[in-house]
Amino acid sequence: MQFEQFSHDTALVLGQILIDLAKKGRKSIAVQISKNGQKLFYHAMDGTSPDQEHWIRRKSNVTARHNHSSYYIRLYNESKNRSYFEAFSVSPEEYAVHGGSFPLAVKSAGVIGTITVSGLTQEEDHQLIVDGLKRILHS
Repeated sequence: MQFEQFSHDTALVLGQILIDLAKKGRKSIAVQISKNGQKLFYHAMDGTSPDQEHWIRRKSNVTARHNHSSYYIRLYNESKNRSYFEAFSVSPEEYAVHGGSFPLAVKSAGVIGTITVSGLTQEEDHQLIVDGLKRILHS
């Protein structure tokens, strides 16, 4: 899923879409959208905790390193029956191989950032981003 272009305003719109989807499902999430290392959007809904910031940072690190969703990286390593942390010599304090972070890609530039959600199951975090991307890209 790629954008034609991605501005700071696009991050605001996408972030609000993700929050609205969570509210519609009566879920509490934290969401962060970063572009080229700059946080363009961050919101933690009522019912979340400071832990979500750590999950966001760690899941986002996986996506930024591999240019794939954190859920894909988890499933890929499980299919190889190997530990992500041993395979890549990284620390679980810095990387979380759990669903909920997605590469932010622009057609003319490739991956330029991350979209990360925390607060639900890893499958739900991942699916919320997919649903949000479908909504903004097909509107």
